[in-house]
Amino acid sequence: MITNSDLELGLTKEEKKILRKRLDREPNTLEWAMVDAQWSEHCSYKSSKPVLNQLPTKAKQVLLGPGYDAGVVDVGDGYIVTLHIESHNHPSAIDPYGGSATGIGGVVRDILSLGTRPIALLDSLHFGDIKTSSNSRWLFKNVVKGIADYGNCIGVPTVGGEVGFDKSFEKNILVDVVCIGLGKKEDLVLGEAKYPGDTVILMGGSTGRDGIHGVTFASKVLSDESESERSAVQIPNPFLKKLIIEATLEAVHTGYVRGLKDLGGGGLTCGISEIAEKGKNGIDIEISKIPLREDNMTPVETLISESQERMLFVIKQGHEKDVQKIFDKYELPYAKIGIIKDNDKVTIKDGKIIIASLPVETIVNAPVINRSVKIPNYLNKLRKLEPPKEPMDFTKILRKLLSSLTLASKRWIYEQYDHEVGIKTVVKPGQSGAAVLKLDNGKFLAIKVDGNPKHCYLDPYNGAAGGLAEASRNIISVGGQPLAMVDHCQFGDPNNSEVFWTFSEAVHGMADYCKALNLPCIGGKVSFYNEDIGTNTTIKPSPIVSVIGLIDQLSNIRTMELKEYGDIIIELGITKPEMGGSEYYEYIHNFTGGLVPKVNFIRESKIQRLVLELIKNSLVDSVNDCSEGGLALALVEMSILGEKGINIDLNNVISECNRIDDVLFSESHSRMIISTNRNHVNKILDLARNYDVPCSIIGTVKNKDISINIGKKEIIALTLADISKVWSDVIPKCMGEIN
Repeated sequence: MITNSDLELGLTKEEKKILRKRLDREPNTLEWAMVDAQWSEHCSYKSSKPVLNQLPTKAKQVLLGPGYDAGVVDVGDGYIVTLHIESHNHPSAIDPYGGSATGIGGVVRDILSLGTRPIALLDSLHFGDIKTSSNSRWLFKNVVKGIADYGNCIGVPTVGGEVGFDKSFEKNILVDVVCIGLGKKEDLVLGEAKYPGDTVILMGGSTGRDGIHGVTFASKVLSDESESERSAVQIPNPFLKKLIIEATLEAVHTGYVRGLKDLGGGGLTCGISEIAEKGKNGIDIEISKIPLREDNMTPVETLISESQERMLFVIKQGHEKDVQKIFDKYELPYAKIGIIKDNDKVTIKDGKIIIASLPVETIVNAPVINRSVKIPNYLNKLRKLEPPKEPMDFTKILRKLLSSLTLASKRWIYEQYDHEVGIKTVVKPGQSGAAVLKLDNGKFLAIKVDGNPKHCYLDPYNGAAGGLAEASRNIISVGGQPLAMVDHCQFGDPNNSEVFWTFSEAVHGMADYCKALNLPCIGGKVSFYNEDIGTNTTIKPSPIVSVIGLIDQLSNIRTMELKEYGDIIIELGITKPEMGGSEYYEYIHNFTGGLVPKVNFIRESKIQRLVLELIKNSLVDSVNDCSEGGLALALVEMSILGEKGINIDLNNVISECNRIDDVLFSESHSRMIISTNRNHVNKILDLARNYDVPCSIIGTVKNKDISINIGKKEIIALTLADISKVWSDVIPKCMGEIN
């Protein structure tokens, strides 16, 4: 008999009423718990579904889009790439090491669930100010260590990422992880149970009380009591995960695995109900067969536990032993826990007693919520604020800007990661805006993760579209043709109409960008409730995107560092006085306001196509996107990484700006910086005219000095050695490793 009078449900009164009506009876305790998990915002997307439908999901190269554990793209020659993004925000906020590690574990299992090998990771991390906050430093240190330790142990390299800092993330940190998988099209497995009679096998770690109410925890705001919910944080085991990866892939190659699903959010409840729904069948589960690692676990605890390192297999009837032999070889525990049935029920049995029986459709189809929207009151005021006064000493300003946490070198982070294991990494962290991996078919995959909460706070439409544009330009900068994207939309409480407006606008911006530039969305995630009651703080709107692109051959790969003395530096695009949300405004002036950069889809398409043609015709040596920090930061990055100086004349920059600081630090979109041999300049100028892309020679590569001028007047003079040290030392100083 199941009894649990203290069962904590996240269901609303209306949802409880709907469930009773659908069943035409009162659910028992276990049934309440199962539906509660599956109907959580985290699992059901009940608020976001109507908005997400705007995103285009289909293209010739897309084999599998949203709705599965990962998106799938055809990269030719019988090979596929899988892509997914996940997060572990709330768990990482209370247990940064375990929360971030299990976040990786979850996204790796998503990739594995398609029958593909995980080959690379990227992370997008957002924290409070680690210069002033000891709590933020503690979170930062342990999140990075959790990611590093887990990824290094399982042998999957972390090849890139992005890190942002803002006071709105002091309590609600963001820990996003992207995973890329590679496999053969013929080995693709879906999370479906299509054949009655097939056997359901649970393989991997045993089920414990860790992770219970994990999806419920993720679907509410943080409070002072959140620390008590450590049991909602799963326990990582990377050494077990490595064995699971190898055993799963070997089992898939037998051809007898007809369905595969990782157990993450919602545990067994979500795993079994979702494979049943996708396969249009029912499923019977014998709860006594589920291996437990703790005594006296109730059926509720067993079915909603989110214990890590578990995989759910659907095995072709009669071939169970063929797969079990593989599990035995790797000394992995497993158990036959159920069977696929020709009905429409999820049935949980304890011996001969049925302890829960629910229609599949009832479990997986939560009632959709049509949220109200309202433009936030703060926007009009912030957009109309007078800009700060223009400074006099631009050398001092640029030097200070290089010490911004957001713009500074992230070497302290990526040196903790093994980014070369698996020998597929061609462009490593810090070398360019995007990472590049070698694929088994001889082609190369470019991948980038990006987002700009500061832009989104002032203009969620253009901020989100701009994040996609920036990520795409980073793919272009290494020579890749963008193929597909995934997104992770992270916002506050959806019950707040102003919050939901920002979410709706952000998705609208991404959808319009994807449609205009033929970039399909193949998956993603939505995380609401990123708020803290104690400090009354909501995160800035944070749509994080990851874009992948394909490079046909090695000779088409480019990096951002300046290559040769005497090379010509060219800017493509127009600089506009769009300073809202810029790092210059935020960090130098402590000013939040103004108009953010707008994305012109036509102009964006033109410059991306132009740069790809320049690369394919071997006309450029170095390429860098112009984004956070503006023109000045893009040039300094190229200079530092290439260990070469520059001489720049701002008079030659094509601009609509009336202020020098706007020219230097505006974060206008559709701009890129290239360096080239002077013999190629005329060809570049001609091609730019053909593509209707503004193009101008702005400087040359020289010895070790940074000189930025207006005509003959030098306004910035820095040595390469000085700015390299300033840029490199920021984070190590914060972490107490250098003075």
